[in-house]
Amino acid sequence: MNNHLFDAIRAAANRGGVFIETIDGKRWTYDQMLTQSAALAGRLVDLGVQPGDRVAVQVEKSPEALLLYLACVRAGAVYLPLNTAYTLAELEYFIGDAGPRLVVCTPVARGGLAPVAAGHGARVETLDEQGGGTLLQGLKQGSSFEDVGRGPDDLAAILYTSGTTGRSKGAMLTHDNLLSNAQTLREYWRFSESDQLIHALPIFHTHGLFVASNVVLLSGASMYFLPKFDADQALNLMQTSTVMMGVPTFYVRLVQHDGLTREAASRMRLFISGSAPLLAETHKAFAEKSGHQILERYGMTETNMNTSNPYEGERIAGTVGFPLPGVSLRVTDPESGQLLPDGATGMIEVKGPNVFIGYWRMPEKTEAEFRPDGFFITGDLGKIDEKGYVHIVGRGKDLIISGGYNIYPKEVEGEIDQIPGVMESAVIGVPHPDFGEGVTALVVKKSGATVDESAVMEGLRERLARYKQPKHVIFIKELPRNTMGKVQKNVLRDQYRQLYQPAAASVGRSS
Repeated sequence: MNNHLFDAIRAAANRGGVFIETIDGKRWTYDQMLTQSAALAGRLVDLGVQPGDRVAVQVEKSPEALLLYLACVRAGAVYLPLNTAYTLAELEYFIGDAGPRLVVCTPVARGGLAPVAAGHGARVETLDEQGGGTLLQGLKQGSSFEDVGRGPDDLAAILYTSGTTGRSKGAMLTHDNLLSNAQTLREYWRFSESDQLIHALPIFHTHGLFVASNVVLLSGASMYFLPKFDADQALNLMQTSTVMMGVPTFYVRLVQHDGLTREAASRMRLFISGSAPLLAETHKAFAEKSGHQILERYGMTETNMNTSNPYEGERIAGTVGFPLPGVSLRVTDPESGQLLPDGATGMIEVKGPNVFIGYWRMPEKTEAEFRPDGFFITGDLGKIDEKGYVHIVGRGKDLIISGGYNIYPKEVEGEIDQIPGVMESAVIGVPHPDFGEGVTALVVKKSGATVDESAVMEGLRERLARYKQPKHVIFIKELPRNTMGKVQKNVLRDQYRQLYQPAAASVGRSS
């Protein structure tokens, strides 16, 4: 039967070619990808996974974990990747909301997760970073598998994206959302079978999974599959690679490394950055040292990629380029929704085959985020300049992007405010040289309370993923408010914008 996404992957497979190579020299060919993903798909069916069932996955990065994603596509299941940093308290919400038939976790996490999964009617299997675990024990190698029929509009994945109020939302992505965007990027970025990608991104996130991996699969290219980014490794792999995709932190690390030279990067054809704003000074310093201009693009969980700086042509630092082929982008007045002229700052709205179909079990939220003509309201503020380049100038609703991850202050504030001795808090993002933005908490104590920074951090340790936890906790007497009583976070951001700069290292943490 026709399976919209995997049929295209199968057709593009570089038979006999290498698909994945790990840092220890192990290789998976495209033929092995096809046979092993078939065996895994059969295993999912044996475990009771039916078309449309959700499969929640929280495991460490490994080739087997990527094959599990492909197996879900082939079995007609809905793949639900979960950040490895999520705590048990956070996982309980995701499992309860998504209602997965199967939860796959690391062996060490099974003890804590099994009761949670059982409480929501889900089965638990394990998978570790070496390819071990209970999931693979029942694998029938060499068995054939007939892909489950899936059309363009059938769900392929749900990715949770935090909300500014309430709980996280599950963005529903179809087979064609993923396929159309990957095919567009393949052409726009000139990917081919001769490419070798340095893949040091996590695969529970749009960037590492649906951009990097799908583009490689649909071009028959190969990739070095690294567990995490290491500047020494990246520089070494540049000798036999052609492309790298990364977050700004990767490029900051490389700029700081003495090994980054024009000679070291001479074989590379493309460096791509996304998931967080790339500082103009990083763009300039990288070009001076390597001879390459980083290509910055713009996307989000709900839409995959929307824009890109050109492959051929001027890549302008501080911009995210032009709308991709097939994607319509406009800037509107945030209040009225009226179209704004070029140069004016407003709300970015997008429309195209890449845009998700809605939020899981949230029809009212879905309706609120789409215009009647089908444009999705991104929540990002931006403008289009006279040359047509898109600029992201801010984010609505105080979204923080730190190290490529989205963090919504409301969630962090809710946890801080429950800590004994805390009266109220405001969480903001301020410029950080490594992470783009540093999560910063401004806290007001209750009268007579002795709560300090260590108490706040300890209170958050088991409640929030580490990347959501503040890098600084600053105690202040009161939060600035306007006449309507709303906290003026813009005032706080201005006041502490130099906090993470070298000259501000001596700034105190309380006042």
